[in-house]
Amino acid sequence: MSPQRWPEQGCVLLQLLLLVSFSQSEESLCRRRGEPEIPQLSKDGDIMLGGIFYFHSSWRNQQNPYTQKPPPLECISLNFREFQFAQAMLFAIEEINNSTELLPGVSLGYHIYDTCGSVVKSIKVTLALNNENDNMSSFSDESCTRPVRVQAIVGETSSSPSTATATVSGPFHIPLISHFATCACLSDKSKYPSFLRTVPSDYYQSRALAHLVKHFGWTWVGAVRTNDDYGNNGMATFTETAQQLGICLEYSVSFFRTDPTEKIQKIIDIIKASTSTVIVAFVPNLDMDVLMQELSLHNITGYQWVGSEGWISDSHVAKLNSSNNNNLFTEFWEALFSCKFNQSQSEIQRECTGHEDLNGVENSFTDMSLMPIFNNVYKGVYAAAHALHNILRCNETCNTSVHLEPSTVRSTLKLGKGEDVYFNENGDPAAKYEIINWQPRKTGSVDFVSVGLYDASLPAGKQLILLNKAFIWTRSSKQVPLSVCSEKCPPGTRKVLQKGKPVCCHDCLRCAEGEMSNITDSITCVRCPTESWSNDRRDACVTKEIVFLSYEDIMGMLLTAAALFGTSLTAAVAFIFFRHRKTPLVRANNSELSFLLLFSLSMCFLCSLTFIGQPSEWSCVLRHTAFGITFVLCLSCVLGKTMVVLMAFRATLPGRNVMKLFGPTQQRLSVLGFTLIQVIICVLWLTISPPFPSQNFKEFKDKIILECSLGSAVGFWSVLGYIGLLAMLCFIFAFLARKLPDSFNEAKFITFSMLIFCAVWITFIPAYVSSPGKFSVAVEIFAILASSFGLLICIFIPKCYIVLVRPERNTKKNMMGKGVAKSY
Repeated sequence: MSPQRWPEQGCVLLQLLLLVSFSQSEESLCRRRGEPEIPQLSKDGDIMLGGIFYFHSSWRNQQNPYTQKPPPLECISLNFREFQFAQAMLFAIEEINNSTELLPGVSLGYHIYDTCGSVVKSIKVTLALNNENDNMSSFSDESCTRPVRVQAIVGETSSSPSTATATVSGPFHIPLISHFATCACLSDKSKYPSFLRTVPSDYYQSRALAHLVKHFGWTWVGAVRTNDDYGNNGMATFTETAQQLGICLEYSVSFFRTDPTEKIQKIIDIIKASTSTVIVAFVPNLDMDVLMQELSLHNITGYQWVGSEGWISDSHVAKLNSSNNNNLFTEFWEALFSCKFNQSQSEIQRECTGHEDLNGVENSFTDMSLMPIFNNVYKGVYAAAHALHNILRCNETCNTSVHLEPSTVRSTLKLGKGEDVYFNENGDPAAKYEIINWQPRKTGSVDFVSVGLYDASLPAGKQLILLNKAFIWTRSSKQVPLSVCSEKCPPGTRKVLQKGKPVCCHDCLRCAEGEMSNITDSITCVRCPTESWSNDRRDACVTKEIVFLSYEDIMGMLLTAAALFGTSLTAAVAFIFFRHRKTPLVRANNSELSFLLLFSLSMCFLCSLTFIGQPSEWSCVLRHTAFGITFVLCLSCVLGKTMVVLMAFRATLPGRNVMKLFGPTQQRLSVLGFTLIQVIICVLWLTISPPFPSQNFKEFKDKIILECSLGSAVGFWSVLGYIGLLAMLCFIFAFLARKLPDSFNEAKFITFSMLIFCAVWITFIPAYVSSPGKFSVAVEIFAILASSFGLLICIFIPKCYIVLVRPERNTKKNMMGKGVAKSY
C-alpha cells in the first residue's frame, strides 16, 4: 500500500468504526419497520384474542417501480362470508362475556384483522398480533422483551395462509385455531406445533370424496385443484385413494386465481376436450369463482361437480368494489337491504334509514347454509375460553393473578374439550362430513340440502351414509349421470385393457366356449367344470347334454324296429322249416344245424337291442359278450354246414368214407368247440378288465357321451378277431364248395352270405372308429343287423321260396338230381 493513501484509508476506517458503534448503540432499542397494522374490529378486554379473516377477496394490482416505498394494499371485492365468520367470533365472545359460568368476572377482548386474501399481509397481521403494534415513534426506549398481545388466534380460513401464519406464531407458542384450513400438511406438529383446527383434515375429506365418487359409479373423472398447499395436498390424497378404488383421472390441472388468463384458458380447453362428465374440484371459493366465471363465458355446462368444503357450501360471493376499509359497513348495509346512503333525489333506489328489518330479506349474508362453518368459528372461540377457564382455575370467580402464557393455553387446548370440540395429538377434531347437494329454487337461488354423512370413525364400508333423499344432478336431472371411460363389461365378457390408456379404459371380449363370467367387469373368464358348459350368453355354466342312443331317438326307433323285424323274420323262417321239417329240402340241408343257425340269428338280432338305451354296468357287459358269443355260434353253424357239403362231396368219391368221420355228433361238437373258445375269451376279458359305463367329454365340447368303455381293448379285438377268423374260414370253405355237382349244394348261398358278412365288418372298423358318440353305437348295431340279415336272406330265403312257392321242386327226385338240376 502506498504511504500517500494512508490518510484516505484512515478516514474510511474511522467511518466504519463509527457505523459499528452506532449500530451497537441501537441493539438495546426496538425498531418497527413499515406502517403499523390497524385491526378492522377491536375491543379491549382482560384477555385478548386475535382474529384473522379476509373481508375483501382481492386487492388492486399496482405497478411498483421500487424507486420509493411501496404503498399499502388497496383491498377490493367485499367478502360477505368472511365478515360472517368474524361476526360469529364476536357473537361467541359476547356470549362468553355475558356468561356467569364460563370465565366469570373476566372479559375477553379481540383484535380482528383483514388480510385481503394476501399471504404476505397474513404474516404481517400475525406479527402485529404477536407484539404491541400501536402508533408510536420509530424508536422506543422500552425493552424489546414484552408479553404477547393475544393468548390465541382464530383463523385463517385458507390452508396456504394458515401455513404461513402458523409458521410465524409457532415460535411464540400462540395457538392458532382455524375454522376452515383443511390441508393435511397442517397436522405435522414438527412444523406447526401451535396449529389446531375445528374442521377435519383433508386427509379424511379427500378419501371421503373418493368414496363418494366410487359410490355413484364414476370411474372416469376430471380433477381441478388450486396450485397451493390446500389444493395440491388434497388432490394428491384423493388421487391415491381413487386409484385404490379403481377410479381414473382423465386429467388433473392446477391454477391460482391470480394466474394469467391464458393459463386458465388452457384449463378450459382441457375440460372442453374431455370425455368425462364429472369434475372433482379441490379449490377454495375465491379461486372457484374465477374458474366459474371463465366457464360461463365459454358457455360450458352439463358437468357434474364434486366439490371440497372450500367452495361447496358457498352458493355465490358478493363481489362489491370498495375503495377503502371505511366503506366496509356502508357497502355491507347497502348490499344487505338494497338501499343507498346519501341518496340523491334523482335516483330511483330506496334510501337507507338505518332501521331496516331483516325479516323477509334473502341475501348471501342471511344465508344460513354456512352455519356449520360459523359453528366451527364459534367452537374455536369456546375451546380457547374453556382452556383459559381451566388455567385460571375458575369456579365462582377466576384467579386473575395466574400468569398467562400462550404455551400453557396451547397445551390445555390439546388436553381438554371445549364446547363440543376435541383436538387429538395432531390438533385435529374427529372427521365427520355432511354431504351437500345443490338444489336450485324456482327463484334462481340454491338450496344446500343435506343428503348424507361421512364419518371416518365408523368401520370401513360403513363410513358413507346417504339419506333417502332425492338428488338433483346436472341439468336438473334426477338420473345419476354416467362418467366412465368404457362401459361396464356385462356378465359373459371380460375386460381387456386398451393399450396406452388408463386401466379404466378397456374393451369387453366375449368369453370363449366353455368359459363364463357371472359378474360385471370381470377381468377373467372362469372355465366351467368338466361336466358343465357355458351357455350362449357365457354368464353361467350349465350341465352338458347327456347323449346316448336311446329308444326315444328316431335312429334308436328305426334300429329297434329293424332288430325286431329280423327276429320276427327269423322266427317265421324257423316256423316254416319246422312245418316242413320232413320235406326232402329241409332234411337234405341238415335241419339240426339249420334250426341252431336260426336260433343264433334270432339271438344276433336281439343282442343288438342291448346296445340301445343308457349304458349301465350290466348292459355294457351283456352287449359285448352276447354279441361275441351269438355271432360265433352263428358262424360255427355256418361253418358246420359248409363242412358237411365238402365232406358229402368227398364221401361220393370211390374209396372215401369221410362222412362217417363228420357225422351229427362231430358237427355238434365242432359247433360247441368253436363257441366254447369264444366263451373262454369273453370270460378272460370280463375277468381282467370288463367293459364299464363311462362319460366321454372329448368328442363334443358341449355334450357328455354316455358310452361303454371297452375295458381291455385286447379282449374286445380278440372277440372281433375270432369272429373274423371264423367268417374267413366259412368264406374259404364255401368258396371251394360252390361248384360241387350236388343239386342240394347250398355252398353258393353261404359264399355269398359270407361275402356280405365280411364286407360289412371290414367296413365297420373304420366307420366305428371315426363315428362320434352315439353314432358309433349305431354303426355297430347296423353291422350286427346287416350281417344277420345277410346270413338269413342268403341262406334261408331261397329255401323258403322253394318250400312255399315251388313245392314241386321239394321232392326227393329233385334232391337226388334226377329232375332239373337246381342249386339251392
